[in-house]
Amino acid sequence: MKTILNFAITALIILLLARLFPEKIHVDNFWWALGLAVVLTALDMVVRPILVFLTLPATLITFGLFLWVINAVIILLADYLLQGHFTVANFWWALLFSILLAVGQSFLLIKKEANVQ
Repeated sequence: MKTILNFAITALIILLLARLFPEKIHVDNFWWALGLAVVLTALDMVVRPILVFLTLPATLITFGLFLWVINAVIILLADYLLQGHFTVANFWWALLFSILLAVGQSFLLIKKEANVQ
């Protein structure tokens, strides 16, 4: 139940970001946003560790800031996988989207955890 709620919260954040930047980020509807949340989770579990390992020197040199680039690449990969239903304009918008999504998730999911206990 907790996982489903996390996906729903992430989908709502995705929809909010798509409404804030309609020219640059597009999601068809809530169900595609929910699908995007699932795809992003799967890519984070499978692709992200590989990319982190392959780019470890760049990550160390930039003191971890290169991880934001990896997040943007994962967003662009999700854009490719969900062709037409989720689109992001370019790399820079994918980077901004990943940052805002992470901030939104941190705020809402931490707040939800605090209310549960």
